[in-house]
Amino acid sequence: MYSIERKNEEFLQVAPAPASGNEITDEIRTVLIEEAFSVLKNSYAPYSHYNVAAAVLMSSGRIYTGANIESALLSNTICAERNAIFSAAARGERKIIAIAVVGGPHSESAEDVLQYDYCTPCGVCRQSMRDFADPRSMKIICARSVTDYREWTLEEMLPESFGPEDIE
Repeated sequence: MYSIERKNEEFLQVAPAPASGNEITDEIRTVLIEEAFSVLKNSYAPYSHYNVAAAVLMSSGRIYTGANIESALLSNTICAERNAIFSAAARGERKIIAIAVVGGPHSESAEDVLQYDYCTPCGVCRQSMRDFADPRSMKIICARSVTDYREWTLEEMLPESFGPEDIE
């Protein structure tokens, strides 16, 4: 089975690392959701008041987190999902296994999120995931709590997608 340990303050490590989203266990899913909720308070959304956080599991077994950060110049805003993915990519990671996304209007805690429907990734985030994932097996987990979630493959959320192989 898997062990999940905090290697330092920066990330958790799942060992052995799952090879694909099809190997995500209930324990890993729960940890991803909990990690996303742990950074929801770091969301900076003074304009939309829509707080979002994400935790992404990479093929190394490391879990990276991110929160949405808004800017008065809206084009400078970054979503939680891309924040987590780009954090991982900046450390040399290149393959996403799964991502958990949590959030909602005026939501700074897990209790706040329960009032709303599932927070799903925007189109830009879905396309960013596509550059780093196998769309058939990467899992997207959108949660209201560790027991109340919906799960899709990236292919289900982004059908007929354009990916790196289309440029070759």
